[in-house]
Amino acid sequence: MSCVSVPTMDRRWTAAAPLILILILLLANTPIAARFHTECYTANGEDYRGHQNQTFLHGGKQCLFWNETFQHPYNTLKYPNGEGGLGQHNYCRNPDGDVRPWCYIADHEDGTYWKYCDIPTCQMPGNLGCFKDTGDPPTLTGSSETSNKLTIQNCISFCRKQRYKLAGMESGYACFCGNDLDDHDEAPSTECNHVCFGDHTQPCGGDGRVIVFDTRVGACGGNYTSPSAVIYSPDFPDNYGTGRVCYWTIQVPGVSVVQFNFTFFDIVDQADMVELLDGHTNQVVARFDGRNPPRGVMNVSTDFVILYFYSDRTNQAQGFAVLYHALKGTEPRTGEEEEGYKEMVEPVSTMEPAPESITGKANDTLGGQSSQILYVITSSPGKPDHNMPVWTIYALAALLTLTVIAMIAKLLLHITVKSPTIPSISGSEACSQNPASEPWIIFYRPSTISFFKKKLKNHHGDLSPLVGN
Repeated sequence: MSCVSVPTMDRRWTAAAPLILILILLLANTPIAARFHTECYTANGEDYRGHQNQTFLHGGKQCLFWNETFQHPYNTLKYPNGEGGLGQHNYCRNPDGDVRPWCYIADHEDGTYWKYCDIPTCQMPGNLGCFKDTGDPPTLTGSSETSNKLTIQNCISFCRKQRYKLAGMESGYACFCGNDLDDHDEAPSTECNHVCFGDHTQPCGGDGRVIVFDTRVGACGGNYTSPSAVIYSPDFPDNYGTGRVCYWTIQVPGVSVVQFNFTFFDIVDQADMVELLDGHTNQVVARFDGRNPPRGVMNVSTDFVILYFYSDRTNQAQGFAVLYHALKGTEPRTGEEEEGYKEMVEPVSTMEPAPESITGKANDTLGGQSSQILYVITSSPGKPDHNMPVWTIYALAALLTLTVIAMIAKLLLHITVKSPTIPSISGSEACSQNPASEPWIIFYRPSTISFFKKKLKNHHGDLSPLVGN
């Protein structure tokens, strides 16, 4: 699907041809980031913040303003703080996590008061579009399977394991694999709106319509040598799995700066993290987590960067999407970018790399090219060293020694306490006994220990176990 709407050709084409040629030449000399026309980096366009205000660019229904739809569930009265991108406008949005952006319309057709928006500029990288499947020949000619728990990533993983480049979903439950599309006709994106049986927020094609994805989407690791690309967290657009440790290498020879822009970031756990490392020195340049999300665009002054991701065993989330592009020369940053860059880079740029390391190799064969890139995996790149002052160690040792001495003294005091005299049969005999021969008796009552930390203490069992009857 094209991302740019082209007007219908008419007699003015001849006159406009020189101007268009100049624009093409200017586009070729612009930075690579300017060539990304997409406004969406999620599969269902939940992050769309564009300005399309009708269901189709040509002949579509006009959208109603969100601040005038009080009779419907989604409006600015119920969501006054811009939740879901709502506001005093009539742009297409996806506030409820549907399969794609939509809007309310005034014309009720068959009782329907809303419509999906077909937005050419809202197509996540890796989504190759919606295609017609006539069955002869099929859109994708490789392996296939059906599942009532199908999601986009389930199908992508199925095809990736069999080393296919493309994965397609149809009718919400069917998955197809292949390496090319065989010149099949493209269909409007709104015709691939059937929800996935395994996740009703994801589009999985339609009747006779296949939505096709690149199998590199959601891979755990990889090598990138192109000047610009989008990298997704593992298992995207599904939630990333537990215990994930992934490395992506970005190495573009001849460049001096690699720019990173996290267009989507959903990590809620502080233990889950994303790091950028200098590939030459193995030094952490920036670290992000649930409490420290990325802020703005940041530049890394090197031609070799390692993107590292780690997740623990709890609190999964959707992950991230990061757009990078390499620059051959240092370009001036805007004030906002410079401030965000200093805020993110300077606090962690002085960190020392871990002394222990493991070297590994990775091969990139998905794009038809095979390249070996050597990268370094730190033993624990996400945990900085914390050195305790020497005087603190001595103070703690002295305190521990005094505590042990006090406990031993208290124990000896209890042991040496004399027990009451045992009465004898004759009182006179008791009076005539030698005090030096008096018996000493130690009474010991074992205590009860609870292994449940959250259980409250029993005050009746709080006596010292060395106290006699």
